Amino acid sequence: MLPAARHQAIVDAVQRERVVRVSDLAQQLGVSLMTVRRDIELLEEGGRVERIHGGAKLPGDASTHEPGFEQKSTQLTAEKRAIAVEAASLVHEGMAVGLGAGTTTWALAKELVNGPRITVVTNSIRIADLFHHGSSSGAGRYGSTVILIGGERTPSDALVGPIATAALKQLHLDLLFLGVHGMDPDAGFTTPNLLEAETDRAFVSASRKVVVVADHTKWGTQGMSTIAAFEEADEVISDAGLSGDARRILQESVSRLRIVSAV
Repeated sequence: MLPAARHQAIVDAVQRERVVRVSDLAQQLGVSLMTVRRDIELLEEGGRVERIHGGAKLPGDASTHEPGFEQKSTQLTAEKRAIAVEAASLVHEGMAVGLGAGTTTWALAKELVNGPRITVVTNSIRIADLFHHGSSSGAGRYGSTVILIGGERTPSDALVGPIATAALKQLHLDLLFLGVHGMDPDAGFTTPNLLEAETDRAFVSASRKVVVVADHTKWGTQGMSTIAAFEEADEVISDAGLSGDARRILQESVSRLRIVSAV
């Protein structure tokens, strides 16, 4: 493949996926990792992509852009499921469990729907609907109690704002699983939505233990609003694509970093 065609293929992948890995591009294009890195450097100089740890993303796509649920749900599905399986192992009978909105927490909900009987508190319409309908066998339909808090709906199908925040201030949760838009050493855990950040902060304050579930592409991304500093999370569960530097920083900040491998 000629360089020009290769560059266009990389730009097309970034526009389609918003975030792509060097290793995936190298495999798809049949070239070395070094070649892809050089291509990304050239494309960044031209303003067509932006380099991140281990890959590339759309330039200027971090602070305020909020992709819809449907778009995000098709990305990194194997990684999200591996994270979800690991997260589900932390849930036990009788717990009050918070599930923030997002596609990774939605993947976790699919693991929990037929799991131990718990009380689920969520601001995700998708997650509440999943528990309501249960599995194809219906086994999960009557197992767990689900509390869906109210609020204003976001593009990612989260309910946020003053009503959601006020409801969470009345609750006490054993465990919170929090999905985030970005993880950055300076900004912490972030989201592009100001109201969602406020609601997520209320989730954090209501929870005895906070577990952030985030795939490796969230590293180095900054949303406009900070949810919490790294030190406010007890654990982070991510996938094997997370860079060595990212792992070191997180291990210094949280009590435990769990790394899973996608199957």
